[in-house]
Amino acid sequence: MGSVLGQAIGLFLPEDGVARQLFVQYETLGFSPTTIDLIVFDITLGFYVHVNLMSVIGIFVVAQLLRWVR
Repeated sequence: MGSVLGQAIGLFLPEDGVARQLFVQYETLGFSPTTIDLIVFDITLGFYVHVNLMSVIGIFVVAQLLRWVR
């Protein structure tokens, strides 16, 4: 959700601005798809997470809301 919000905010900011890069730029964490051949069937595993500033802020806000609700 934070990534979508960050991209939406980036649409309204100037193209070459630092603020746009702050909201739109993300870091990719994870590992590329790997295939395991077991003769009878194949398994492909892979996982990527794109993290940007709004994702981190969103996680913090949700954590604070959960503390407040409990």
